[in-house]
Amino acid sequence: MRSPDPEATAVWLQDILGGVIIRGPSRIDVKLGGANVFIAPVTAGDGVNSPPLTPYQGLDHFGLTVKDIDAVAAEIKGKGVEFTKEPTTIRPGVRICFIRGPQGISIELLERDKKYV
Repeated sequence: MRSPDPEATAVWLQDILGGVIIRGPSRIDVKLGGANVFIAPVTAGDGVNSPPLTPYQGLDHFGLTVKDIDAVAAEIKGKGVEFTKEPTTIRPGVRICFIRGPQGISIELLERDKKYV
């Protein structure tokens, strides 16, 4: 992930999604949903393009599985997070929502009822 403010991005991922910040000598990672996300700094004039407008080809979003999506959504909505799709049932036993993260990143939250898996 690239960010003009890696520290702020890491803190957002920690505060909103429960990530764990891992600081190294010259880098910052966030352990998020079992993955380590490296946040690279972006500085003016370094040739990095602005984020694209969604939807677009390529990696459109990433998703995280949660328990009790309605409670999770209420909690993060209380923190001022923008929802691009409110919690909704897309088929029996599967509920999703989408939020906007730092730098416009689209993040899906997904809840699956085990009886429908």
